[in-house]
Formats: sequence, C-alpha cells, structure tokens
Amino acid sequence: MGGQLANAQQRPPETVKPVLDNSYHVAACYPHDPKAFTQGLFFYDGALYESTGHVGQSTIRRINLESGEVEQSANVPPPFFGEGSVQWKDEILSLSWKAGVGFRWNLNDFKEKSRFSYAGEGWGLTRTDNELIMSDGTNQLRFIDPEDFSEKRRIAVTANGRPIARLNELEWIDGKIWANIWMSSQIVGINPDSGAISSVINLKPLTDAIASNDFNAVLNGIAWDAKGKRLLVTGKRWPWLFELRKGPPAKDAGCKALPAAKL
Repeated sequence: MGGQLANAQQRPPETVKPVLDNSYHVAACYPHDPKAFTQGLFFYDGALYESTGHVGQSTIRRINLESGEVEQSANVPPPFFGEGSVQWKDEILSLSWKAGVGFRWNLNDFKEKSRFSYAGEGWGLTRTDNELIMSDGTNQLRFIDPEDFSEKRRIAVTANGRPIARLNELEWIDGKIWANIWMSSQIVGINPDSGAISSVINLKPLTDAIASNDFNAVLNGIAWDAKGKRLLVTGKRWPWLFELRKGPPAKDAGCKALPAAKL
C-alpha cells in the first residue's frame, strides 16, 4: 500500500494480540535499497524479486540477495502506482494501487506482456499451487484465477472473531497465508479456509532497530525461500533485509550491522 501519513500521531495502533510466535531468530541481514518503496517481495528459483511503489518510481526488480544490487528491472509506467507482485509460470504478475489495473511481465526479460483489470484497490499478491491470493486493504482476501484474474472466492480475516483490516503484502508458506498489517510491526499467519489468524510474529525489534524518521518506512515485504527454509523480511525504504529462521540462533548468527535487532 502506498498512502502517506502526515505525522506519527496518525499511525494506527498494533492490531492483533494472539499468542506471539517467538521461535524465530535473526540469522542474517543483507543490504537493501533505501530508496525502494517495497510493495511486493518473493523468492523464486534462487533469486529475490521485488516490486516498488510511487508514481514514476514504481518498478519490478530482480535483486542479488547478498549484495542488494538490482540485477534486472522494469519501470511501471505512470500514472500507475505499483503494488504487490508474484511469479506465475513464466510471468510476473503485479498490481497497481487505485487504478484497478495489473500487469503481466515476462519473467526472463521483464518485458510487459499484457494487462488485466480488477475491482477496488490492489495491495498484496501471493500464490498457492493453483490460484492467486490478493489483498485490497480491507479484511478480505480474494482468491483469483491466475489465467484470467477472475475472482473465485473470498475469506474474511479475523482475530478472535474480530475483523482485521489493512492486510498488505502476502506470502504463502506451508499451507498458510502470511500477511503484513500496514503500519504494524507484526506479520500474521492466516488459515486459508476460515480466515482466522492462528499465529503472529512480532518484528518490533527490527522496526525499532531501523528507527527511521520517515513515518512511511514501515515493515512491508515477506519472502519465503522454501528450499533454504528461511523467511526474508524488509520494509519500505529500509536499508536492510533480514533473514529469519526457526529454532535457537547459532553462535555466530544475527546481524552484526544492527546488534539490537534480536527477536
């Protein structure tokens, strides 16, 4: 999501308070473009992909995880404000915020292939084996046919029966939908059938470690490396991307650049 806030007093409070999942630790950190207004993040075939926002600054990128360097990119043309993205077959699909227009890009050369439309706003995007999942800023998640982008069904996301809105960037991990909650330092695990939030990871230590004066530099971006069993997270205009792993940290694990960033 790309809306801007005037001051810190307008930040919504933390939204969800189920039992926190404290089993993750920071295993490593990597450089991240501090100018990238991160909207979508995913890991595919050994590479990290990112979509960024703001009109005239929106891009689709393939990034070298270790160095943070952009290896390949394409510009999302004005007047579109880029949002979430996902890989599907030999394409990258990406959303725009308020225009109701999405893009299909060739995965290999990043050339635009076609466009599609949808109702309402576009925020986050992820996928299962056979369908896409889209957020729109509400507590609703849409399940989408990846071939024609038609909506198949929806779920309402709740925590202890209470609707949870501002669902933003999404990732599908081992049968569960994980989502950033915009302007929150939490990511939540969602049951794809019931919409109930079953777990929460508190990443406030990371947001505190970044300590940005930019009120829009919020946590946003979840990528899952299924082969490496690692969770990659970052934020809008964050200078670092963090690798999280389950279990107790190794003796030399962590992020030496930000020693305070301990979960």
